[in-house]
Amino acid sequence: MTPDTLFLLSSGIASIGWITLLFISPFWTGFDKFLVGIIIALLALIYTGLNVANFHVSDAAKFGSLDGVAALYQNKALLAAGWVHFLAFDLLTAVWIKKNAVKLGIPHAWIIPALIFSCLLGPLGFLLYLLTRWIMTRNYFAQNI
Repeated sequence: MTPDTLFLLSSGIASIGWITLLFISPFWTGFDKFLVGIIIALLALIYTGLNVANFHVSDAAKFGSLDGVAALYQNKALLAAGWVHFLAFDLLTAVWIKKNAVKLGIPHAWIIPALIFSCLLGPLGFLLYLLTRWIMTRNYFAQNI
């Protein structure tokens, strides 16, 4: 498959995950098994395939500078791999947010903004959740995370 096709496929797979997390997870206790075991695992497989086929050991040195990383992403397949990396880890972070909120008794409605920001801007959504968790529990460092 072309990098463009894998980009679209990965984005579609991730969309299923986000829809599940935002709209179905409040009613389905096994949402995390589906998201991690199937959706994120599929993204990880696509990511791995793109890297195995296109990343060379000599490319590792390019991670030492911003210009080097920019050079890596001139390869459309590695750019797609980078996108899939974001999709997988943003969704994994959001699953953690949801599970942690459930554990602490934070209602789903309160974490929706953090989940949306996690989808769009990853770490910003995580920070928003930490703020939400602190407001709801008065404890920044929640026990047993």
